[in-house]
Amino acid sequence: MNWQEVCEHPSLQDLPFKIELDEKGQIVMNAVRVIHSLYQGEIEYRLRTLLKGGKTLPECAIKTSKGTKVADVAWATTNTVRKIKDEAECSIAPEICIEILSSSNTRDEMREKIGLYLEKGAHEVWICESGAMRFYNAGGELEHSILVSEFPKIIEIDA
Repeated sequence: MNWQEVCEHPSLQDLPFKIELDEKGQIVMNAVRVIHSLYQGEIEYRLRTLLKGGKTLPECAIKTSKGTKVADVAWATTNTVRKIKDEAECSIAPEICIEILSSSNTRDEMREKIGLYLEKGAHEVWICESGAMRFYNAGGELEHSILVSEFPKIIEIDA
């Protein structure tokens, strides 16, 4: 199965799961909790507030060498948005790709996704684990984001 088929398949619409494809074209689904959505919304809001000249992309499908991976949040420059906006899945990664860890994610899976997003052209990959932010680029882990130096290291969800 390819990503276009996933997007068009009637039985795969409106599922409460995050869907990705592995390198064999098999569907991988992960259920997410409400807290995941809260972090996702807060990160997206902060990106829109702090960065100009681009767009945020929630649930951004990216074609990688290991199948279609879906970043929980991404940010792309206007130039990148022009290149990918009509694609079913991004042929190049947005400049920032962000994953929010769920209980079903493993550290190995996250390391692999960091590498895959960077391989597809991301400048930075961020990981949010229970609100704690970690930032990576091709050189490894960063003290803070280089692209958005004011982005907080901790995201707090007040309710």
